[in-house]
Amino acid sequence: MPLHKTITVSPTTKVYIWKIEEDINTLKSTLSLAQGQTKILTDHCQNRLDSMKSELHQRGFMSIRHLLAEAGYTDFDLYYNDQGKPHLKDGKHISITHSYNFSAIIVSDHPVGIDIEKQRDKILRIAQKFTPIEEYYTLTSSEARVRKLTIVWGAKESIYKLYAQEGLSFLKHIYVEDFSFDDSKTTAQVEYNSVQSHYNVDFLEFEGFTCVYAK
Repeated sequence: MPLHKTITVSPTTKVYIWKIEEDINTLKSTLSLAQGQTKILTDHCQNRLDSMKSELHQRGFMSIRHLLAEAGYTDFDLYYNDQGKPHLKDGKHISITHSYNFSAIIVSDHPVGIDIEKQRDKILRIAQKFTPIEEYYTLTSSEARVRKLTIVWGAKESIYKLYAQEGLSFLKHIYVEDFSFDDSKTTAQVEYNSVQSHYNVDFLEFEGFTCVYAK
């Protein structure tokens, strides 16, 4: 099974990354076999899966259920609040992401967020919507700018998931401290409703993708 990587962030926080190589039927059948039951999804999640027109999205959705199994859970341990934020019934915190042929979850005793993004030139065109772009013109190559901006976007997306408050703006409220690629980590701040919060951010790059998680 293509569990790409497991990262033990701390004794209470773990990241699981899946490389999606199976078709949708294989993902369903292997999960059913592993769990020893034919009903592997809640009615809510089965309806969500059935409504997805893209097999890419279906495969991403089902690969997340495999990652839940790696962490010792099933779909029946997972629920979503009114804003669509996932929670675990045992009280642990979870964040979920998938992009193209990779998916990931982070499970922790405290609030966390995770994001996976494919590194694409498109991010150069939308950068001004989420960060002061002039900060990145010092980089000598467009490839380096794409990599750095993808990390910044992933950091802000992870914090947005973790913070989970309506109205939070990537551009106005979340600031990511500058970093070097070799550091594999940085810090970030949120200033919202006159309250300032601080977060640690880790990142890794593989096969043209970037994974970022905040805690």
